[in-house]
Amino acid sequence: MATPMVDDLQLTAVQWLRQETRQGFAEQRVAGLDGAVHQKVGRRSHRVVISGLLLPATATDDLAALQDKASSGAEVTFTADIVTALAVDKMVVESLAAEQVPGNPGQYAYTIVLAESPPLPPPAEVSPFGGLDDLGGLGDVGFDDLAGPLSDIADAASTITDTLDAAMDAVQAVQGLAALAGGLGDLSSLTDPLRPITDKLGELSPLRDTFAKLPGLIEGLGG
Repeated sequence: MATPMVDDLQLTAVQWLRQETRQGFAEQRVAGLDGAVHQKVGRRSHRVVISGLLLPATATDDLAALQDKASSGAEVTFTADIVTALAVDKMVVESLAAEQVPGNPGQYAYTIVLAESPPLPPPAEVSPFGGLDDLGGLGDVGFDDLAGPLSDIADAASTITDTLDAAMDAVQAVQGLAALAGGLGDLSSLTDPLRPITDKLGELSPLRDTFAKLPGLIEGLGG
């Protein structure tokens, strides 16, 4: 049996050692189902509980080393036969309890609890369309394939914008004539037939602004 070690500290007088693994499940109740569905949300950290003695020859230094590791909260490496089959790289000292043994000067009893500290997953990456281009087959569809349709949409938007601009210019010209006619007194009735047209063009003004922005947005997408 290999001597358990926490970093470079050998625990030569271990009396009891236990390893625990617990799965993480979220209990989901389903209407009409006796019992509950358990959804796995990720295994909990492996834990190792060690109890033993620190022998007089090195007890004071060993106790100081354990206390330092427990108080710092820094990650440690742990090696022992009991974790041979587990993929445990780093652990943290979850708790430490030490007792001085009466009648045995310089000897201490201890119980230490180690918990697995796995590395964090890689950070999320920002990519076009939220990374959808990497999902099953969608990676084959790029902006080059969309260039034609996007160009057609941009051309249509420009045509609609030009048409609305021309209509607005025409109505403004007629309104100018109507205002002039109003000054003459006998043609002022021209303003009433124009009112439905001017009102409708006013309603279309926000739509015209939207179409005007489309070519720029499409160009920004690489169209």
